[in-house]
Amino acid sequence: MRLESKVVLVTGGTRGIGFQIAQTFAKEGATVAFCGTNEAKIKEVEAQLQASGAKALGVKTDVSDAKSVDDLVGKVLDKFGRVDILVNNAGITRDTLLLRMKESDWEDVLAVNLKGAFLCAKAVARGMIKQRAGRIINVSSVIGLVGNAGQANYAASKAGLIGLTKSLSKELGSRGITVNALAPGFIETDMTGKLPQELRDKWLGEIPLGSFGQPADVAEAAVFLASEAARYITGQVLQVDGGLST
Repeated sequence: MRLESKVVLVTGGTRGIGFQIAQTFAKEGATVAFCGTNEAKIKEVEAQLQASGAKALGVKTDVSDAKSVDDLVGKVLDKFGRVDILVNNAGITRDTLLLRMKESDWEDVLAVNLKGAFLCAKAVARGMIKQRAGRIINVSSVIGLVGNAGQANYAASKAGLIGLTKSLSKELGSRGITVNALAPGFIETDMTGKLPQELRDKWLGEIPLGSFGQPADVAEAAVFLASEAARYITGQVLQVDGGLST
């Protein structure tokens, strides 16, 4: 198992890509801490992970709030003693065209998607520096690379994650900490399942591999970046998009 004895913290780990990442890391031997916003769903996922034989802890958290994030990391450290890997996956959308976008639509998306990653990275970095080892993986998006009409706030947040990734890789590299980003393309999740069929058909026609991705595709890429196999990779953006952004 590639991640045996490692402790991972996955934000937004109760559904979609985050849930798959939590499951896949558990299968690779990691102890899994995760957060979400729905208490019932958190308990359900925690029970699922524990039933599979993994050590797991779920915590209700608002990643856009510094105190909530500090409480999350404190609980993980109290229970497991360390954080070896952070996967900043929590994200929301508030899609609409610029002229219709409310200021709150902009602020909410940036607060969760970008500020949340900043707060979580800051909260775990001190421990990783003391360990002189760690992995931070930021889940960006192909939209952060190419943009998309009606998603200016989402694109800005995901592009910001790429800048955060590259800056933190320079700050933390000398302490043995790698910082990389994943840029998923069109991945089959509850979120993308709500899109109109004509938009799904349009995206599919632009993917060279001719199919949508699965959460497992992103999870496997995350495991690679967290593993010893990626020890000499930092500050990079790994596109998991079937060639969409090529």
